[in-house]
Amino acid sequence: MGTNRSDKFRVHMWIKGRVQGVGFRSHVEYNALQIGVLGWVRNLGNDTVETVAEGTKFQIDEFVQMVKQGPRAARVDEARVEYEETTGMLEGFTVKRSM
Repeated sequence: MGTNRSDKFRVHMWIKGRVQGVGFRSHVEYNALQIGVLGWVRNLGNDTVETVAEGTKFQIDEFVQMVKQGPRAARVDEARVEYEETTGMLEGFTVKRSM
C-alpha cells in the first residue's frame, strides 16, 4: 500500500536564540535523517536557524520537538512553527548554505 501526499505533512520553522556556532544545523540534520524526514536546514545570520521538513504526522511531530530542544550547547528562545502544503519536491535532508 503506497503513501500519497495527503498522508504527508510539511513544517517550516524559524528558531531564534543561541543556535549558531553550537552545532545546531548538524544536530538537526543528523536527527532528521534518524527520524526519516526530508528537508533542509540553514543559518539566516541573525541568530536564527530556518528549517523545512516533510514526513508523516508522527515524523513531523517528533522533528518539531527535537528542533525545539536543540543540541546541548544551544539555547532556543523562540521557535516559530508553520504548517504548509507538502510539495513532494524534497529529497534527503541537507544543510543549505547560510544566508
